[in-house]
Amino acid sequence: MSARTLAVLTVIGLVGLFLLLLAASLIRARLAASRLERSAEGRPVEPPKEPEPKRPKPVSRREFMRRSLVSSALVFGAEFGAASLAFLWPNLRGGFGSLINLGLTPDDIKQQIRTDRQPFYYGAGRMYIVEYEGNEADGEYAGLVQDGLMALYQRCVHLGCRVPFCAQSQWFECPCHGSKYNRAGEWRDGPAPTGLDRFAVRVENGSVAVDTSQIVKGPPRGIESLGQGPEGPHCVDIGGGGH
Repeated sequence: MSARTLAVLTVIGLVGLFLLLLAASLIRARLAASRLERSAEGRPVEPPKEPEPKRPKPVSRREFMRRSLVSSALVFGAEFGAASLAFLWPNLRGGFGSLINLGLTPDDIKQQIRTDRQPFYYGAGRMYIVEYEGNEADGEYAGLVQDGLMALYQRCVHLGCRVPFCAQSQWFECPCHGSKYNRAGEWRDGPAPTGLDRFAVRVENGSVAVDTSQIVKGPPRGIESLGQGPEGPHCVDIGGGGH
């Protein structure tokens, strides 16, 4: 297409657009004049009537009670749902009762245990992680030990108290009733019927994870795989059942 032809088409388009705008203006002017003529003749142009808003229907006493009951039930359901979600939230975000990834390598945890001379404690998982190289790794503790690490539940199997670790004796010693366990959580003294319960340790992509969704019952009395006596004075002097 030549430049001359393009220029002609452009001019024609502009003229056509001008004519359309002119025609629209003439039509609007004619309509306005028509409205003025009708107004002058006593026939004013009335704007279209808008529908009247519906008046609210009076609420009966029975209907009010029904709505109040439904609203109360909805509020209670929302509160109950929120409370249930809050109760389950630790599990949903990897807390106790789920598989917990500690984000540490086995060597990291072992180094901390040796430096502090006490088990690695993880409060959110309610557990201690100990080094274990005893002779029950493939026996009583099969499936629980990995890369020389074992996880112990912090709860005493006697009455459920939290059992701290005594740095002096290098044993776990319950302050409630004097139950004592060696470094592997095996029963050594007191009223506890078994050793400490435990969890399975997993190493995934080089990171230590502990499955707290399943509590494994502790070893029975009589299993003492470390040959570890107390290495110092006890932190708890409550008399026990002997060993």
